[in-house]
Amino acid sequence: MQQIYYNLSIKKPAILFSTWFGIGLLPKAPGTWGSLVALPFAWIVSLIGDWSALLVVILIVFSVGWWASERTASDIGLSDPGCIVIDEVAGQCLVLLGTQLDLKHYLIGFILFRIFDIAKPWPADWADRFIKGGLGIMLDDIIAGLYGLIFMKILT
Repeated sequence: MQQIYYNLSIKKPAILFSTWFGIGLLPKAPGTWGSLVALPFAWIVSLIGDWSALLVVILIVFSVGWWASERTASDIGLSDPGCIVIDEVAGQCLVLLGTQLDLKHYLIGFILFRIFDIAKPWPADWADRFIKGGLGIMLDDIIAGLYGLIFMKILT
C-alpha cells in the first residue's frame, strides 16, 4: 500500500534533508532510491578526499539526519515514515567506507546494505523497535551499514 504524505514541502530544511532532497518522496521503494543516490554521493566524496573524508561526511549526515528525521517524523505523525531516507544514505555510505572506487565493489556494497537494511539482524531490529525518534530512525541503518561494511571487507 502506498503511503501518502500531506503538507510536505522540501522548502523546510528538515524535510529537505530527511528526504535527501526529495528522493524519499518518490512513490515506490524510497529506501532503495535513498541507497542508490548514496552511491554517487559516496563516490564523489571518496574521489575528492579519501576514506577519512567519507567518515566525516557519514558523521555529518548521521547528525543532521538525527535532527531532520526527528522533525519530519513528528510533523507527519509517524514513528519512521518511509519518506525519510537520510538514514539509508548514511548506512549505505558506511558500507562503502574504504572501498575501492570500482563499480563492481559499489554494486556489492549496495546489495549488502539492502540485504542488511531489510533483514535487520540483531541489534538493528532491537534499535528499530525500541529506540524512538530521530536516533532510532538513523541507528538501525547505521547498524545495517556496519554489517555491510564487515561483509564488504570479507568479500573484497
